Amino acid sequence: MFDNLSDRLERSFKILKGEGRITEINVAETLKEIRRALLDADVNYKIAKTFTDNIKQQALGQKILTSVKPGQMMVKIVHDELAELMGGTNVDVNLKGNPVVILIAGLQGSGKTTFTAKLANHLKQKRGKSPMLIAGDVYRPAAIEQLKILGQQVNIPVYSEEGTDPVKIAQAGIKEAKRLGNDLVIVDTAGRLAVDAEMMNEIAAIKKGIAPQEILFVVDAMTGQDAVNTAREFNERLNFDGVVLTKLDGDTRGGAALSIRSVVDKPIKFISAGEKLESIELFHPERMADRILGMGDIVTLVEKAQEQFDVEEARKIQKKIAKNQFTFSDFLGQIQQIKKMGNVKDLASMIPGVGKALKNLDMDDDAFKGIEAIIYSMTPAERENPELLNGTRRKRIADGSGTSIQEVNRLVKQFDETRRLMKTITTNKNPMRMMGNMRGLQGN
Repeated sequence: MFDNLSDRLERSFKILKGEGRITEINVAETLKEIRRALLDADVNYKIAKTFTDNIKQQALGQKILTSVKPGQMMVKIVHDELAELMGGTNVDVNLKGNPVVILIAGLQGSGKTTFTAKLANHLKQKRGKSPMLIAGDVYRPAAIEQLKILGQQVNIPVYSEEGTDPVKIAQAGIKEAKRLGNDLVIVDTAGRLAVDAEMMNEIAAIKKGIAPQEILFVVDAMTGQDAVNTAREFNERLNFDGVVLTKLDGDTRGGAALSIRSVVDKPIKFISAGEKLESIELFHPERMADRILGMGDIVTLVEKAQEQFDVEEARKIQKKIAKNQFTFSDFLGQIQQIKKMGNVKDLASMIPGVGKALKNLDMDDDAFKGIEAIIYSMTPAERENPELLNGTRRKRIADGSGTSIQEVNRLVKQFDETRRLMKTITTNKNPMRMMGNMRGLQGN
């Protein structure tokens, strides 16, 4: 996410490295590089110029503390301006009403239908809502079937009916939701082009016909400035309440994320990456600024962990570790919980300094596939008692998992070392020794 922009901004800050203070001359060169980085990221020229003008005004007016280097001060100024450019603060979705009606609009291929299911699942899991989805895309082949399949995956009902009038379908779906007691209705609509007058009239008619509490405009982040211009036209017709940025896991230049707030004066409310129905986040401008500047995003990482890890279960695991009873079954459970948090590389990049180190490393959702295959090839007794794994058993496990005996041996060795280190860390109160153990565990 924003790898190229992050690299360019980092290079621009290095211009001030070694400088004793910020001056008109050295800040001008830095700002020139920042402006180029923004333009290459497909940010609107006027927005990029205003952005750098604001930075210049602040930078030249700053009194640099003796403990703070000019480059560090510039990073802080750029961070705050980035956060402000993207909205400053998080804006929540409007959930007042019974049922709450949310209308989803956007371009063709922006990921609307998938996001519709993601949002329903998110509000069901995090806000305790009882959602119903309405299949209002009557034009795209298999759109209704796609929404039904997604609904089944998260156990959320989908209302659909034969017909070509999406206004009547949406109205009938809301009536059915009231009858069944669903307190949230999310209406998926057909993708359309801003230049398609007939389709734009139709989405306006849907809005008028169902009076939604919230209208979200879905934008494919990879389309950059084109998406921003289209959002302006949609906003003129719909006056939508918020923006959703999808496909942030792609090779996006970031222009949409950085420009859209200024152009349409509407907050970005959600971001989405990947096809997993759990891969949806509330948008926090400050946290996104942290990610763009390579500072990680520990707060979001902790929140994701808290959502997946049960406190009582964590206590049980800690006790087992202290007694050296941590098993391959426990290890497998931890892996599965981590996978639910999202893409492994994205998660790792939220740790400050790690994102850059992983930039060129290929880490996909199958990062744990080999480990899981080896553990699944073990018998229940072997998982619970790793000491049973002699040479003959390891050969059988390698054959059953499609891996080599060397890979099995490596996993068992790393597991044993990690289990020993975890036990020492859990029981040892000596701070210096614990630090040494932590470094060993990090190596594993």
